[in-house]
Amino acid sequence: MPALPTELRLGDLVVDTPVVLAPMAGITNAAYRRLCLEQARVQGGDGLFVCEMITSRGLVEGDETTRRMLVFDDAEQVRSVQLYGTDPAYVGKATEILCAEFGVAHVDLNFGCPVPKVTRKGGGGALPWKRGLLADILEQAVAAAAPYGVPVTMKTRKGLDDDHLTYLDAGRIAQESGVAAIALHGRTVAQSYSGEADWEAIAGLVEHVDIPVLGNGDIWEAADALRMVEQTGAAGVVVGRGCLGRPWLFRDLADAFAGRPTRTLPTLGEVAAMMRRHAELLAEHLGEERGCKEFRKHVSWYLKGFSAGGRLRHSLALVDSLTALDDLLAGLDADEPFPVTELGTPRGRQGSPRSRVVLPEGWLDDTDGRDTCLREDSVEITGG
Repeated sequence: MPALPTELRLGDLVVDTPVVLAPMAGITNAAYRRLCLEQARVQGGDGLFVCEMITSRGLVEGDETTRRMLVFDDAEQVRSVQLYGTDPAYVGKATEILCAEFGVAHVDLNFGCPVPKVTRKGGGGALPWKRGLLADILEQAVAAAAPYGVPVTMKTRKGLDDDHLTYLDAGRIAQESGVAAIALHGRTVAQSYSGEADWEAIAGLVEHVDIPVLGNGDIWEAADALRMVEQTGAAGVVVGRGCLGRPWLFRDLADAFAGRPTRTLPTLGEVAAMMRRHAELLAEHLGEERGCKEFRKHVSWYLKGFSAGGRLRHSLALVDSLTALDDLLAGLDADEPFPVTELGTPRGRQGSPRSRVVLPEGWLDDTDGRDTCLREDSVEITGG
């Protein structure tokens, strides 16, 4: 059994806890990243907390929506951004802008998004099918980041479907291109978020490459993260849906990798305090009205499994001020214990596997792609 990693090394960047918060559209804004970071640091832990995915063309062309997403909290000592792109020149220039103008210390490239509006343009999880194009994009990004000493990583999936796997080739190309690490979500694009993640594929990639591999998929508790690295030899884990409504998961993860396995079981009163802190941080970054609107989407995740009544849940999902939130939270039963039946269960969207992946016409005809003309939107992707 391999020894548990105690830190994550990405080039010259060292992260004290080998845990990465996956970028999630509409979720991992500066406020949520700060909240998760606070939890990781309760007992001296850390992690890498990645900003929402942005488009390379949007950044290069000065799109205001893109620029507004590149906001960081003062507590974020390491600024990390995930970049989406299909054009090597745009990705390279966007990487340079992130390093030079925004002080970003880590750039992750998204080649794993399964959303049809992304894959139909050859982006996200569809792009690694084009091995030549993938290599060009990675090389441009690595070259642009090198003068700043910023590591570039990539995230991908197993492949389009079980008949069109790409992850081993992607790992080889990443290593040859100078990428610092590769994160593998153990599902295909066709699976989206359904079914079980294939941890054996993660182990296979670990054996296939010499750069660090990060495992992603089905980490609902800290114990799952330890099992993943023990079974696969991964250098760390990427956590997405498992932390929805549970930012304290990063406290448990930091403890687990430090050899202090814990399982936080907050009472409803303690969850209410976390909800209040989340809304407060959103208000600080976005203004109270917009911050409260952004908070609404998190209510059902925080209260999952608790017995809070439907009327109260409905009111919380319409909250428009911190004062109103305080009044509503006071109506919760502060002593209600955490619903242990929710432990280890999936959170967020799952959906069903797709019968086919939506791809550009003729996408499967060749695996090079250097002559492929892809359209990359300059506006932000809001799903995936």
